[in-house]
Amino acid sequence: MEYFRDKSVLVTGASSGIGEALAWQLARGGARLTLAARRVDRLESLAAAMAAAGHRRPLAVGCDVGRDGELERTVAVAVSQWGGLDAAFANAGFGVVGPLLRLTLEDYRRQFETNVFGVLRTVYAALPELERSRGNLAITASVAGWVAMPGASPYAMSKFALRALADALTPELAGAGVKVTLISPGFVVSDFRRVDNQGEFHAERSDEVPAWLQMGTERAARTMLRAVARGRREVIFPLHGKVLVGLQRFCPSLLRVGGRRWVRRYRRWNGPARNEDDGAP
Repeated sequence: MEYFRDKSVLVTGASSGIGEALAWQLARGGARLTLAARRVDRLESLAAAMAAAGHRRPLAVGCDVGRDGELERTVAVAVSQWGGLDAAFANAGFGVVGPLLRLTLEDYRRQFETNVFGVLRTVYAALPELERSRGNLAITASVAGWVAMPGASPYAMSKFALRALADALTPELAGAGVKVTLISPGFVVSDFRRVDNQGEFHAERSDEVPAWLQMGTERAARTMLRAVARGRREVIFPLHGKVLVGLQRFCPSLLRVGGRRWVRRYRRWNGPARNEDDGAP
């Protein structure tokens, strides 16, 4: 954590889950934080809790990464308060899920607007400052950026796109001294699966992923920060994520067979209905 001490760090999607865990660990490490998310009330509560715990109070900025101009405003506020920007975590995102026949083009556009163009907005807004500081850019993708599962094509497509973006930006930005790290988590404890296809949060929704398969957010955040501090090109976690990526790279036929069996098991996903909220993966 000494790597981030007194550095100006922007975290998008900081109101819950991995983003919130990143914020806490960066605060404990002495970073000068700018936290951005749509749920400003959650950010304000988080900032107050950090200050009460004796940490430097972060900036809490309401920001929708799906809207033009909001990232530029957020970065400007960070630079005005902290004098620059040393690292940016493009972490905001959500998942549109469901079988193809229950989705529309608008569902796919909504997914890309946040998960892909929201990251691009973050990159464009932060890059001039990161070039000045020769800093770090971290892009949160997913194991789904390696392995596309049935019923999650919009989400997987968006994360595949982020992996391509990171692969292209790594050599492009190296000359300017900006280090790019792609974060590819599998299942992590978060509110991710309580957000519907329209991006709305539902606190009452249960998490369908077994608890034993999920990595804790604190451990996930430590893994991410360690990778960024070391300048790693990509980090994949937890173990099940590494296994899935390994299968996709070296034995993809096994995953295809598994996918076909999964679809046959859930016949209800083969109907013609559209725009039905099927929950998150």
